[in-house]
Amino acid sequence: MNASTAETLTRITKQLLDAIDTGDWEAYQNFCDPTLSAFEPEATGHMVEGMEFHETYFANPSNSVSHKSSIRSPHLRLLGDTAVVSYVRLVQSIAADGQHSTSSFEETRVWQQIEGTWKHVHFHRSKMGQWN
Repeated sequence: MNASTAETLTRITKQLLDAIDTGDWEAYQNFCDPTLSAFEPEATGHMVEGMEFHETYFANPSNSVSHKSSIRSPHLRLLGDTAVVSYVRLVQSIAADGQHSTSSFEETRVWQQIEGTWKHVHFHRSKMGQWN
């Protein structure tokens, strides 16, 4: 994978996480294919498909907590018009009462070039732990 493609995939993955952290549904939708599939802790062991499941969390944000995500130990693999980006995601949170916490997740994001644009088509996220 050339450096430019790796930089682009790392950048758009971080922008996707920023959209999640800030509750920016419009930006999130722009990154995602409408047929997005996912395994994530919130789905309690089920694979979810489409955007409706995710929209619920954007429509009802927690106003008492702010989040900031960072990507650690990224690994990228290009498979033709598809890319797999795996990393540890650290989420730093600050509650309204000022309490800080950090959660970590193992994440794999699958991106596919569709009509010349990278679209997020699948992800798998597993919670690692939380420290207060």
